[in-house]
Formats: sequence, C-alpha cells, structure tokens
Amino acid sequence: MKEVYRTNEPVILSAIESALEEAGLHCLIADQFTSMMEGSIGAIQRRVLVLDEEESRAREIITNLEAASDD
Repeated sequence: MKEVYRTNEPVILSAIESALEEAGLHCLIADQFTSMMEGSIGAIQRRVLVLDEEESRAREIITNLEAASDD
C-alpha cells in the first residue's frame, strides 16, 4: 500500500475518504488510534493508504479535491 495523504484534520480526512470511495478506490486510514491517544498535540497524523496500483488515480482525486476547496 502507498501513502497518498497525511493529516490531523478530520473534515479533510473524511472528504478524501469519501471522494476515494465514490471513485471506487479502496483506502485505509492508518494511525487513527495512535493519533487519538496522543491527544491534540498533532505529533502523529493519520495516513490515507491505497493499493499500489491505485496510487496515481488517488493522488489525482486528492489534487482535484484540494483545488475545488480553494475556489
């Protein structure tokens, strides 16, 4: 699996997970428990992982999502 995004922002994480699933890509959100346990200091971010063969498509979706949120 490849990491395509890393954040502590739950809203961004949810939007990315939703966009990837809507596109038919399976993702795994790693480090949720560890991030939650360390509190709000932001030392450990949650990571979005996708299958190796879906990495480029996932990055494209995330880039488009970020561009749309800038408008």
